[in-house]
Amino acid sequence: MKLKHLSLLLLPFSLQLNAQEIKAELNKEIKRAEKISYILDYPQKVKGNVPLIVFLHGSGERGNNLEMVKAHSPFTYKDQIKEPVAILAPQCPADTWWDTVTVYNLIKEIQKKYKIDTSRIYLTGLSMGGWGTLKLAMEHPEMFAAVVSVCAPTDQVMTANIQQYKNLNMKIYHGGMDDIVLPENAFKFYQKLHPVNPSAELIIFPNDNHNSWDSAYSNPQLYEWMLSKKKNN
Repeated sequence: MKLKHLSLLLLPFSLQLNAQEIKAELNKEIKRAEKISYILDYPQKVKGNVPLIVFLHGSGERGNNLEMVKAHSPFTYKDQIKEPVAILAPQCPADTWWDTVTVYNLIKEIQKKYKIDTSRIYLTGLSMGGWGTLKLAMEHPEMFAAVVSVCAPTDQVMTANIQQYKNLNMKIYHGGMDDIVLPENAFKFYQKLHPVNPSAELIIFPNDNHNSWDSAYSNPQLYEWMLSKKKNN
């Protein structure tokens, strides 16, 4: 009996000794389903290609009521935009955060279907959409002529990859009184951003709480600045 017990005790050690270390690589194209609802406001009676503003909404506008995406957005202040532009506003499904791979593929699809000036694609978003804006800009800086985040949460992946933002025209807006996404999100991100991209701007609205989007999007100078930027494709 004792010998049987001894052989059982030795068993795990012998298994470990026989382990094999395999170094390899997965190199496979993995297909995924892309599904996202969106509103595209496309100007009529315009010849040639038009600039595109991509807008990512905040967490309160998620779900399947597509009209919600226009609630707090550049749509509200379209009269401040002095030239014909297309505005693309996808809707994030309920209980999720922005899937930036899907948003990127949507923009590529819109480029194929409509006359879009690829040197003038602009990205902006507020709150959760501000996070999505910074994430997508980090992943595809080559796509955007200008990037504007409003009251955005930031994360360590963004700051670890801060070099990705170095050639982008950027504005970071935040409310000084924001108690939902604290202003230090903007300060910490900007501290990392400024050394690699000195032209990037941080704008604090000292008296705004989380709603700094009205102060940002109601200003016609934001759209003038945005639309003056071109990508050298």
